[in-house]
Amino acid sequence: MSTKGKVLIGFGVWLLGAVLLVVLLGSEGKNEEFTPTDEFKLDPWVDLKIGPVDMSINKAVLYLVLACGLTAWAMTYIARKMTSDTPNRVQTAVEALYDLTYNQIARGNMSREMSLRWFPFVATLFFFIWTSNLIGYIPLPTNTEHSTHIFGLEVPTLALYAATANISVPVILTLVVWFAYQYEGIRAKGFFPYVRGLIPAGTPGPLKGFVFVIEVISQFVRIISLSVRLFANILAGHMLILFMAGGLAVILGIAALGWLTLPLAIIFFLLEVGLVATLQAFIFATLASIYFGEATAAHH
Repeated sequence: MSTKGKVLIGFGVWLLGAVLLVVLLGSEGKNEEFTPTDEFKLDPWVDLKIGPVDMSINKAVLYLVLACGLTAWAMTYIARKMTSDTPNRVQTAVEALYDLTYNQIARGNMSREMSLRWFPFVATLFFFIWTSNLIGYIPLPTNTEHSTHIFGLEVPTLALYAATANISVPVILTLVVWFAYQYEGIRAKGFFPYVRGLIPAGTPGPLKGFVFVIEVISQFVRIISLSVRLFANILAGHMLILFMAGGLAVILGIAALGWLTLPLAIIFFLLEVGLVATLQAFIFATLASIYFGEATAAHH
């Protein structure tokens, strides 16, 4: 049988299954109790408040710990594997990642001196965000709103979540980058020359004040753009998977809809894992490198 024939048969089975589900189950009506956004609520597992600061342990903290632990373990494991005199698959992969993080991200956007100074930081950003994003697509027992019983134990149900889908994590990473490159710019040029450098060379005198204000605003806007880009893309990906994997069917009370949207959920899942998780880590690390290079460049 040709590939076209197999595709047509598969499509027919998929469509027939949807029709049978509509006939057999019909519609239960709109579900007013299910709220998809509850999947991203951060209910405290361990209450820990120090004055006005809430340090409670929740699933976001768990995912951060996992991302930090796995990143550190992976780097340690790779360092040990690199001691081998005979090149292996791990060493080949590491060399490709090194070329990406150093030559493409760091060295491609900063001077040699700056890239040597900040490459470890930029590489850590890339690997931490990448690991955090990938962990977010592994189902883990973190849904404390619903539980299941395994061998008599009450265990939270499996759920998808990512620390980078919580705006506070990208904001903190962005603030570290923002203050670091401002510091490097002032260190390299001096405070007043750095501030004057915000005004592009050749700007007419009457416009300098206006341009300076715009440039200052653009510096602060970077905090929003850099953090929200990462947060929004990861959150949107998880929401799409949630809705297509059955959330929309539950909300509308139409079981057949889940059968129809499940293939889309699989496609979105593969796209997020195969492309978006890596792309967002690459974009964040690249923009950080660009900001460092721009802040220390001889001319604006």
